Amino acid sequence: MSVAVVTDSTAHLPEGFAERHAVRVVPLRVLIDGRAVLDGVDIGPAELAAAFAGRHEVTTSRANPDEFLAVYRELLAAGASGVVSVHLSRELSGTWESARLAAEEVGPDRVRVVDSRTTVMGLGFAALRAAAAAAGGSAVDEVERVAVRAAAGTRTFFALETLEYLRRGGRIGAGAALLGTALAVKPVLHVENGRIVPLEKVRTTGRAVARLVELAVVAAGDDPVRLGVHHLAAPGRAAELATRLDERVPGSAGCLVSEVGAVIGAHTGPGMLGVVICPEANGR
Repeated sequence: MSVAVVTDSTAHLPEGFAERHAVRVVPLRVLIDGRAVLDGVDIGPAELAAAFAGRHEVTTSRANPDEFLAVYRELLAAGASGVVSVHLSRELSGTWESARLAAEEVGPDRVRVVDSRTTVMGLGFAALRAAAAAAGGSAVDEVERVAVRAAAGTRTFFALETLEYLRRGGRIGAGAALLGTALAVKPVLHVENGRIVPLEKVRTTGRAVARLVELAVVAAGDDPVRLGVHHLAAPGRAAELATRLDERVPGSAGCLVSEVGAVIGAHTGPGMLGVVICPEANGR
């Protein structure tokens, strides 16, 4: 039987991709005024926007080890030869630690837990590449290696309307220096060594879109790449960004567009735009 692949809801795979590629998604939690709901199950972008509009307190929480343990045991009982569980950076969440504790209970020879050192489609591409390797008959060691290489090769850039949501959730350190600048300034950030790091500031949303395109073009070079575009409550700008990327990135094998869910959205706020670049060669 093939290796099973697990990830978490912060991968934000486009609708239907998890089922199509046999990737099991474990939802994280969103707490609204202290009441826990499941990301992508009980709450999505629309409900998150309503919570923001109603000025409710929105925080997030990892899945607990028992939830991962139940999933691992279910997959192995169904005949999986092993499990590769790929998750968002341990620098951003305790999710990897929960998965690791569950894997220890089952046995590290049967369950491998990968810290992707990233999130959103940086994580998503790693999970999809791992699933493709598993479907091709690769053993657990090779599926794990494919996930690690794919995640390590990705570059992730994003622009926000404000850093306030990241500051509230404790997901940004050095970026706090960008707070207090003119309201028109849009922060551009990237994921580096598993952390969210400020990159620069631009004056307008239009310039933020243009800068994301420029950064993606440089990161992609002329090599074959897969692209992912994310947004929260900004479908028009996301579509524009995807179109411009397709025009400017010569090696693009296609651009996946998805709206982030409530866990990531709680830390980015409405208006977020992001782009993920994943070299094709890193999945081979």
